[in-house]
Parts: sequence; structure tokens; C-alpha cells
Amino acid sequence: MVTFLIIAAAIAVQIFLTARKVSPFLSLLLTAIPMGLLLGMSPQELLKTIDHGVGSTLAGLALVIILGAVLGKVLEESGAAEKIATTLVATLGLRNIQWALLLTGFMVGIPLYFNAGFIILIPLIFSLARRTGLPILQLAIPTVASLSTTHCFLPPHPGPVFLVNTFGADMGHTLMYGVVLAIPAVVIAGPWLARRMKAINPPMLELFAGSTTSHQSPPGAWSSFLIALSPIWLIGLSVLADGVLPKGILRETLMFLGNPTIALLLATVAAFYWLGYRRGAALETQTRWLNAAISGISVILLIITAGGVFKQVLVDSGVGATIAELSRTWQMTPLLFAWIATALLRVMIGSSTVAVLTAAGVVGPLIATTGASPELMVLAVGCGSVFGSHVNDSAFWMFKEFFNLSMKQTFLSWTVMETTISLIGLAGVLLLNMVVG
Repeated sequence: MVTFLIIAAAIAVQIFLTARKVSPFLSLLLTAIPMGLLLGMSPQELLKTIDHGVGSTLAGLALVIILGAVLGKVLEESGAAEKIATTLVATLGLRNIQWALLLTGFMVGIPLYFNAGFIILIPLIFSLARRTGLPILQLAIPTVASLSTTHCFLPPHPGPVFLVNTFGADMGHTLMYGVVLAIPAVVIAGPWLARRMKAINPPMLELFAGSTTSHQSPPGAWSSFLIALSPIWLIGLSVLADGVLPKGILRETLMFLGNPTIALLLATVAAFYWLGYRRGAALETQTRWLNAAISGISVILLIITAGGVFKQVLVDSGVGATIAELSRTWQMTPLLFAWIATALLRVMIGSSTVAVLTAAGVVGPLIATTGASPELMVLAVGCGSVFGSHVNDSAFWMFKEFFNLSMKQTFLSWTVMETTISLIGLAGVLLLNMVVG
């Protein structure tokens, strides 16, 4: 009981500091260190745990997250992301506009982080709303549902990458399972849910009038699609090679190329060449893109590193057996326990990333003690991290202000959409567990 009171107090302090706008990087460290001492660790043991937490966390994800950020920045700056969006809309036509925007959000959301993808696609949503006369939420919901789903389910986004590294999951299998779960989640939380929000029709702000894109000569569609999706294809091929091909040079080559770091490095180099050098972007300009991408992701990397320390303190202090016993006492499957823990943290803390980092340390020990699938645990925590978004989430306010919604309308649209993604994802995780668990 004392152990749980200490962990609960640490989480309460984390929530308080987050509410007071203290940087999660500092708050996670300020919470983890006294928690370790209270859990019986000696100062010397705690220092070793901090070093181990930092090293083990960054070793598995730093390059993946940085390369993913750089690739996304090149796609953004070159206009490739906008080209993907306009091509999908033009191909599928205005009659299928919601499905076009769903695919657009999915394609753009894989290489780009939620905020960047949101800002890039906002002008397109406003432009199409004016052309079609449809209520703007009918177009916005399918788009942001895809962006949000890719953010919480799919590598190379920071949350899934951190969880894969922490839980010892296979990146390729996590990606494949994540895509399987993402399809029903975005269909239900996107077009299906949007059609049931017809009553929410706020007056459209006069934003982006007369402009559909900020790039006068975007790159070609084929190069944009190929480069944006190449890491996914390479990782997918490595999964197939591992399961189908016999041992040999072809299998080893595909496995090497499908390593997430190598796949993202190749895609990034291709992006700099085809979308930068071939289109006249000077080396100085490309260097500026790279530096901007790294500086933009640096804070997230620091927060994730502090989250790794928090997780390692819980692991090294020996609370794994206690947490596993709690799960057994409640007669709850580890996957459901992980989802509930993360969902509660998300509602209390607001930040999905911080909720993921905190929950990873709490539920991670269940993998070793219960034999739960690491890949499905990644997805269970990811699903929980988008549950019940409300006023303590910055994305809640961004959605509200851009689409000119009242508080009630934001709860009935954004919060309902995020919760739907979370619940559909949970149902998918539990079904997959019956098949592959």
C-alpha cells in the first residue's frame, strides 16, 4: 500500500506541476528523483538509475525521432505535403471529399507531427469549405482524426517510438498492427462521426481566403508520395522478409534497409536530393530546414529523456511485481489496465506525450510478469493517450479557435472524436490480442 501511495503522490505532483505550466522536462525529473528515494533507493543507486534511464531511452529513439522530424520538415518546406493533399482531393473528387481528406490526413500525418500537419492542411480545409459549401467541421473532422490517429499509433511519432524502445517491442510489427487499428479508427471517428455532427455549423472565419497553397511550384505527385511513404514500405518489406524469406543475403539486406533508422535516413537523403537539390534549393536553405527540424524536436527529446528517467526509477525500485499483483487482483488484462492508466493520466495531465511517458513506467513491468505482447502494449498505451481531450490540452484550444467553436461545440466535436479514436483503438487491441496474443 505504501508503494502505491508513493507512486500516486508522484503522479499527483506531476499533474500539479503540469497544471502550473512547469516544463514537463523539469517536472518529470523533479518528480522521479524524490520518488526513487521514497521507494527505498539509495542516492548512489538513484544516480546510476538516472544515467541508465537517459542512455537507454536515447539509444533506441533519438535518431529515429530526429530523422523523422527532418523528413517531415523537408516535405513541409518543399511543398510535397501540400502536393499530397491536393492530389488526393483532385483524384477522389468533391463527391468523395471526406474520404479524400481522410487519406490526406493519413498520408501527411505519417511523416509530420500533429501540429505541423494541422497547420499545413488548415488552408486546404477552408478552401474546400468555400468551394463546396459544406459545413467546415464536415471537412475538418476526417482530416484531424487521421492526423491524431497517426500521432498516437504509428512510428516515427515520438510517443510510439518511445514505447517501442521502452517495452522492447518490434518496430515493424508495431507499425503493421498500428495501421490495422488506424483504419477502422479513422473511418469511424472521421467521415462516419462527421456526418453525425451536422448540427454543429459555426460561422467560418475569414482565413486563407483566395489561397489554396503557399507554394507556387510544388514538386511532382509521384516523388512526393514515394518519398513520404518510403520508410513505411521499407519497414513493411523487412517484416515480410523476416517472416517469409530464408536466411540469405536478400533477407539480410531487406532487414537492414527496413531498420527504422536506416529507412528514415534513406528517405531523408532522398528528400533532400529530389525535393531540395533537384528543385534548386541551395545547400544553405536545406541546412536551415535541417536545423529548424532539430531545434523544433529538441524539447520533445528532452521531455522523452526525462520520461525515461521516471520509467527507470519505477523499474529499478522493484515496483513491477507490485503493479502486476494489482492487475491480477483487479482481474484485468494487462492491455486494458495499460489503457485505463494512460487514459486517466491523459485526462488529468492533458499532454498525450507526458501521459505516455508516465504510463510507460507504471505499466511496463506487466510485460515481463504477464507475458503480454509488447507491440499491443505500445498500442494500448497509445490509444489511452488520446482519450477525453479537454481544456488542459493545447490541441483542444487550437481546434476550437481555428474553427470558431464554442466550448460546448468543441466538447461535442473534438473531445468526442478523440474519445472515439481511443475506444475504437482499445477494441481493436483487444481483438488483435485474441488473434496474435
